[in-house]
Amino acid sequence: MAKKIDEEALGEAYNRALALEKTGDVDAAVAAYEEVLAIDPDDHGGAAVRIAAMGRGETPVKAPDAYVETLFDQHAEVFEDVLVEQLGYHVPMLVRQHLQALKLGPFKRLLDLGCGTGLTGGALRDLCEDMTGIDLSENMVEIAHEKDLYETLFVAEVEDFLDDNDEEAFDIITATDVLPYLGALEPLFFGAAENLAPGGLFIFSSETLPEETLAGRAYMVGPHQRFAHADAYVRERLTATGFELVEITDINVRMEDGQPTPGHLVIAKYLG
Repeated sequence: MAKKIDEEALGEAYNRALALEKTGDVDAAVAAYEEVLAIDPDDHGGAAVRIAAMGRGETPVKAPDAYVETLFDQHAEVFEDVLVEQLGYHVPMLVRQHLQALKLGPFKRLLDLGCGTGLTGGALRDLCEDMTGIDLSENMVEIAHEKDLYETLFVAEVEDFLDDNDEEAFDIITATDVLPYLGALEPLFFGAAENLAPGGLFIFSSETLPEETLAGRAYMVGPHQRFAHADAYVRERLTATGFELVEITDINVRMEDGQPTPGHLVIAKYLG
């Protein structure tokens, strides 16, 4: 049985950590976030990611599931408004534009990883016969369900779903805004390969940072607690998992504090 979290102590430690982080006292902030982790090892508040964003500790291989679930459950109702209207997020429409420019599609079966409220599903609905959406956040999936876009929706962690799924293969898999919550990409790429028909497409967006900031690292947690990936790492992992790169495009993923967030839109073909 899971031990009950002392919510009051957790709230106090987390707020203290945030305040210390704001003042720039990294050592004290890290110590406070470590207290948070001791109270809540599942890490609903993303303390491990915040420690990494300050350049301390080990870079996690992914954001904790509990953190991602909590983050998106809390923001589900305002998610689209904030993301599209305030942060200028248009990746789903970019996916559509690039598919059409390359004359790819229509598609029989689409799998939308991290489908959220259905932004990518909405952008691609008329290009796909059958659409399946996966998201860790139940609240997000409920909103997507209300839109009646997908034939099938699951509340699941993306890598777990890809690992367990034994349904008919898909001919297109999308993952927009998924990679910023993952560090190591092997499980995602292997999972996508295992769920695609030969010749199937894998399309995803990633965020990146300047080479001097990455300093030779494959990935790191950036200043906004989101993972940034090196272009070379993405390319190398795709090749290693059986994909051929169709196109990699520099994009602005979203605005953050009035600044563009550089990233990539990647289209890869599974050689199978």
